[in-house]
Formats: sequence, structure tokens, C-alpha cells
Amino acid sequence: MSTPFTNELIHETSPYLLQHAHNPVNWYPWGPEALRLARQQNKPIFLSIGYAACHWCHVMEHESFEDEAVAEVLNEHFISVKVDREERPDLDEIYMNATILFTRGQGGWPMSVWLTPEGKPFYAGTYFPPQNLYGRPGFRTVLLRLAEIWREKSAAVMDDASKVTEILSQIHGEKTPGASSGAVLAREAVASVAQQIAGAFDPRQGGLASGSNKFPPSMAMELLLRENRAEPSPALLGVVELTLEKMARGGIYDHLGGGIHRYSTDSKWLVPHFEKMLYDQALVSSIYLDAFLLTGRKEFAETARGIFDYVLRNLRSPEGGLYSTEDADSEGKEGLFYIWTWEQVLDALGDDDGALFASFYDVTATGNWDHPGDAHVPEGAKNILRVLRPVEEAARIYSMPPAELERRLAAGREKLFAVRERRIHPGLDDKILAAWNGLMIASLAKGAAVFPEPEDAARYRAAAVSATEFVLSKMQQDGRLLRSYRHGHVHLMAYIDDFAFLIEGLLGLYEINGDLRWLNEAERLTE
Repeated sequence: MSTPFTNELIHETSPYLLQHAHNPVNWYPWGPEALRLARQQNKPIFLSIGYAACHWCHVMEHESFEDEAVAEVLNEHFISVKVDREERPDLDEIYMNATILFTRGQGGWPMSVWLTPEGKPFYAGTYFPPQNLYGRPGFRTVLLRLAEIWREKSAAVMDDASKVTEILSQIHGEKTPGASSGAVLAREAVASVAQQIAGAFDPRQGGLASGSNKFPPSMAMELLLRENRAEPSPALLGVVELTLEKMARGGIYDHLGGGIHRYSTDSKWLVPHFEKMLYDQALVSSIYLDAFLLTGRKEFAETARGIFDYVLRNLRSPEGGLYSTEDADSEGKEGLFYIWTWEQVLDALGDDDGALFASFYDVTATGNWDHPGDAHVPEGAKNILRVLRPVEEAARIYSMPPAELERRLAAGREKLFAVRERRIHPGLDDKILAAWNGLMIASLAKGAAVFPEPEDAARYRAAAVSATEFVLSKMQQDGRLLRSYRHGHVHLMAYIDDFAFLIEGLLGLYEINGDLRWLNEAERLTE
């Protein structure tokens, strides 16, 4: 049976774009052809930006882009363009700034932007429900209204879009007049900023709140650790320790398979947005290693090890390159792969070990994830594994030696992991990005230097070398670095982050083995 619809995205390599290749919407990739058609037909452009692991991108696709009535409106009144934000961070940044302007600070994905035929934004939002709901206009309502406005007031729309574009040009334009390109932040200024950032952290649960969400604050923690090294501060180090402790014990960390989820939807790090991004694995594992070096806390080293093991098991290509993301959804439900019922745990582990495991990881008969009325999450008593208290404290409560408790928990994790592996896995975005590989190479190289076990150090070093050799051999053409690789096809000129992060990885490799090849490659990329 043939697929009834096929659009221009069928010729792309991005998994995200290919997910939409059989929508009834006449999607185009970003490029001259779409812009030419918009000008030729005098139609505004509907630009949709997202990524393969994005849960709400999937929701909007199923609700709207697979709906033939919605597609009919889009195809009649707009030129529809899809962009993978991971392939085109430049477009993502520009139009995200536009979205934030239009929505007064509410950015996110899927990003929905309407442009003039010249590419200037005149309206934007994120996810739109298919029908009018809770005072919010439905997607089809928005489309029909914007088509009407364009038809009747296109000159005014273009004038407004030009004004918005001027604002965006200032955001992306020249540096502040009078600023020195060689300016160096004063030591006191850095210390002051670090103190202000530390003061914004949640004093009970760690992290920085972004609305109701908490993302791993990797860059903020890196600054605090650097400042602590320059001038030791128990307060700064304590903020980082608290955050890393809560993350490692929360549901944002995958206690069975390792790896960190993208962000938490609550203040306690319990309920994650379940996708896993390679760049998060790199940045977060690096912070855990730095914190381990400063504190000696084994928990931090083990969390970094769990992240590394996840990456090498789930995100490593046969040739050594590192894939981009794993999806939040499986079988059409967010988090289904990761959650457990009380009965599932006891069936897998037996009554005694199951009850012990459930008590330690907060698995209850009633569940710890309550999300009533949301059709996109699994039904029933759902539990996300999290650690309620450290092993030593739990062992006292259970009246057993800590080593015995850890042995039984480890056996339980191994059995549940085997059960979980038989489930349908979340989707994999198997494109390989130079920038994200560079970040992970740097962290793996750091791990090879930090972990005392020769076997682990050798494994992480080999993985870093393998990923580096992949990027250098497969992702360059005529000596030029390219950004994205998938299934033998490499494309898109590298951006500044591709160069910067790959150089960081190369320097990390040079530091651990002294091989001048990596230093020479780093120097070549700076030219």
C-alpha cells in the first residue's frame, strides 16, 4: 500500500524533516526554492522549527500537520517550510528572538513563525492546539485569520515585519559602540556575577527555575566551579553540590540506563521531559567530573560514569560518531519507556527484593507521577524512579550493611534494565553533529584522565579518539569542516560552535595523551 502523501522533505536526510515527509502539508526545506515560490505566488511563509526528540513537535504534527483540513488551509494560503533547529542553529536563533518578541518572552518548540515572502517575521508562537481551547485560538483559526489579514492588509503587514526585522538586526548586529574587542572582565566583576548567579539558585532543591521547569544549569555551574577554584568559596561550591546531588537522585537522571533527560517539569527534578540530548550528556557529565575532583564524592563520579555508559551504548554509531538525540516518546506516549508500576517491579524482582527496590526508588501502588487528563502521557499508576535518600541512610532504616543494600539494588537495576530493553525504544535521531561530538569528546577525554580504573579510562579515551577520527575523516570536504552527517551524506557548512567545540575536544585529547596530531588539527581549524 503506497503512502498517499509525499512532499519535498522526502529528499532530506534530517530525521526530523523526514518525519514530516508524508504529511499532507506541502512542506519545503528552507532554501531558495521555497522563498522563490513565496515571492512568485505572493504568499506568506509558514515556518515551523523543531527537532526530532521534541514531544510537543510530535503532538502538533499528529493534531494539525496530519489533518487534511488543516493541510488544505496551509497549502492554499501559505508556503510551508520545515527546519531542523539542530541543523540550522542560525535560523533557530534568529526566529526564536522574533518569537520571544511577539509572545513577550514565551519561546520554545515547536516554533511557529509567519513570514513575508522576503522572510521577515510578522507573527509567531509555539505550539497551537488544533481547536480553540481555554481561551487560546486553535491552529486552523490562526491560519485563516492570518491569511485574511495578508489578503486585505499585506502592505501594513510588510511594514510591520520590516520594523521587527530592524529590531532583530540590532539584536544580531554590531557590538555596542565604544566596546573594546580586547576588553577583559575585571576579576571583581566575575566574582560579583558568580555571587548573583549563586543567589538565584533554589536553596532547597538546587538549580535555576525557568517558569515551572528546571534545566540542568551546566554553564552556570561551570562558572561557579571556576570561581571557586580561583577563590575557594564554600557557598559557591555548596550551591553546585546541592544541584548535582538533587539531579543525580531525581527522575531527570535515568537510574537504570544512565543519561540525563533534557529538563525537569517540576522544582524537585522528579518528572523530566524525557528526551535525551547528546549536548546535555556532554555538559552535565563534565560538571560531575569537575565536582568529583573538587569534593571526592563518589556519587558524582558514578553519575558521570552512568552518562558515559549510556552514550557509548545508545548514541554511538558503528563507525564511532555520536548520534544526536533519543526521543521522549515511544508508542505515542511521553515517557512510556521509562516508567514503572508497582506490579511490574514486583513481578520482575520478586516480593522481597521488589519491595526493597520500590521503597528505595519511590515506587508506590498509587504512583508518583500524576498527570490526569493528558492524552499524551501513559495511563495508570505511573512511577518515575528517583532516590529518596542516600544508601548509607537507607541502610540504617532497613537495618542492613550499606554494601548489602547496594548489592541488592544493583541486582535490581540490572534485572529491570533487561526488562526495559524488551520494550519498544524511543525514536533515535541518528544524525551526527560536529559541535555536539566535540563537546562529548572533551568530556570523554576528561573522564579518561579522571577515572582511576585503567579499563574505564582506556574505554573512554578510545571512544573520544574514535569520535574525533570520525568527524575529521567523514565530516570534511576539501579541508572544510561541515556540520551534519547522516547515512553517508554530509552537508551544511560548519558554524562557529562546530569549530569551537571540536577544537575543545581536540585539545582535551591532546592533554591526556600528548599526541601532537590533535594539537595540529586544533590549530588548523583556527585558521
